[in-house]
Amino acid sequence: MIGIFYFSATGNSLYISQKIREKMGGKIIYIPTYTGNGSEFDKIIVVSPIYSAGLPVHVYDFLPRLDKEKELYIVLNYGGMVGGADYFAYEYARQNGLNVKSVFALKMPENYTLTFTVPNFYLKRVLESADKRIERVISKISRGEPALPKKKRTKEKIYYKNKANWHLIGERFSVSEDCIGCGKCVGLCPAQNISMENGKITFGNVCVACLGCYHRCPQKAIRYLRKKKRDRYINPRIDENLIGKNLD
Repeated sequence: MIGIFYFSATGNSLYISQKIREKMGGKIIYIPTYTGNGSEFDKIIVVSPIYSAGLPVHVYDFLPRLDKEKELYIVLNYGGMVGGADYFAYEYARQNGLNVKSVFALKMPENYTLTFTVPNFYLKRVLESADKRIERVISKISRGEPALPKKKRTKEKIYYKNKANWHLIGERFSVSEDCIGCGKCVGLCPAQNISMENGKITFGNVCVACLGCYHRCPQKAIRYLRKKKRDRYINPRIDENLIGKNLD
């Protein structure tokens, strides 16, 4: 059986994972809730967004745990630029002794929109063309075709600097009077950085910059630097309630 491990806050990586399972079968597993090393699977596929030309914290911490004998395929997705993240992921996997066969980078709709707005027509256009890109990747994985990135300059120093400061994003979040205290943000935070104290939402200092709470608050009550910004993104082709779930 294939193990499809994913990290997703707004649904892009989950969508890719579901498309892979449709064609190849397997089990979809949410990385933050998994404690094993993937040894129960014949092949491992890791699906992850690109964060700051690198990997989300949970994916970065997960890769070294994997069974070093299993074939590993890494499927990254990005909204802005790859920034050498594919080569960074490849080198990081190799440094940890993993049997990495391929690393792919797929264009998907941008969701890191704290300080800017992406036009809806552009998001729609990117999503409409995504299936063809995903199908090409699935075809290569199915054939076992190697697809390793060429050596290139990466933004490794910038990545590690930003990664060390992601916790500051949580400290810059606040909630407006629109908050109804539903607690959804508390439940979906993969870092357990959000709590409800005396009926009020509180943010801690271990944010991993996934922005799941920001995009998925039903009242759009979470604000960054107290700015009243209404645009949010959730991949429209997935069931939002499945984000963060394991799918057999």
